Amino acid sequence: MFPGIIGLLLIAFAVIVLARERIVRTIDAGLEWCDNLLGMFDRRPGVAAAVLLAVPIAILGVFSFFPLLYAMYISLFDTRRGRYIGLGNYTRAWADPEFWRSTKVTLYYAAGAVPIAIVLSFLIAWLLFRIARLRGFFRTVYFLPYVTSVVAAATVWRVLLRPQSGFVNLLLGKIGLEPQTWLIEPRGVLHLLSGGAIPADIGPSLALACIIAFDVWHSSGFMIVVFLAGLSAIPRQLEETARLDGAGTFDVVRHITLPLLSPTIFFLVIVSGIKSFQAFNSFYALVNARGEDTQNLIVYIYAQFYENQHIGYGASIAVIMCAAIVLLSVVQWQVAGRKVYYE
Repeated sequence: MFPGIIGLLLIAFAVIVLARERIVRTIDAGLEWCDNLLGMFDRRPGVAAAVLLAVPIAILGVFSFFPLLYAMYISLFDTRRGRYIGLGNYTRAWADPEFWRSTKVTLYYAAGAVPIAIVLSFLIAWLLFRIARLRGFFRTVYFLPYVTSVVAAATVWRVLLRPQSGFVNLLLGKIGLEPQTWLIEPRGVLHLLSGGAIPADIGPSLALACIIAFDVWHSSGFMIVVFLAGLSAIPRQLEETARLDGAGTFDVVRHITLPLLSPTIFFLVIVSGIKSFQAFNSFYALVNARGEDTQNLIVYIYAQFYENQHIGYGASIAVIMCAAIVLLSVVQWQVAGRKVYYE
């Protein structure tokens, strides 16, 4: 085996030696062509932009725009009967109580997960930024959940929240509180906290609140790192000047830190808002997509596609959700974007 390899290497070396002039001329020609191409780009910036954007636009077209257009196309058909029905799937969704229940669950989830995650992540990042020792260690500790598999982390949470033998219920029993059926409780959190004064169907269910808590815990590591980067970019002289003028910690945070962090906060609100409408893994891993109180729009679309085989109807709901996300993003840009402070 080794003599054969040595022989091939000798032959390759001989070819390179004998054809070195041709190889050099080929390399020179290639470099000259590249130089001419770059010179053309200097003279025609529009051509340069078109060439550089061609590949990413092609990738987006194949994997983003084409699926979206195809979803819009098949949403106009009854795929089970193979006939065109126009806006029939959309009118069906409008009259479908299950669609509206899933929409309500999605809105409850977004309204709970996004602000809690942002506020909690900012507080943790601000505290981490204030300490000098072990900052890197705590940053790693808080970032670990984000890089942990959602399914693996959800499995641990399901064990902790078991109704009978879960650690959380055992702990509640030790301190004299009543155990809860966490991930299978359909009644609302407000109903349970108020002792029944608030109707059970108002507000997120206890199971949905557990999903919100899991996602806040899982996603806060990313937000903490982003907030730490934003805090590091704020000039320290501004805070020192404010303290010399008699400003307290709360005043510094309110009038200096938060305004200068507004681009960071705006970015996190937009990104986390979009992700909250697209949440699927945590719902499916924690509660196996069971229960009307924990079925968001993505889980509902999944059920229409893969369980009920209503492809056209599922595609229509996906198009509706896509339009809702775009509309929400535009509203955020128009409303919150005006309050962003750029240096």
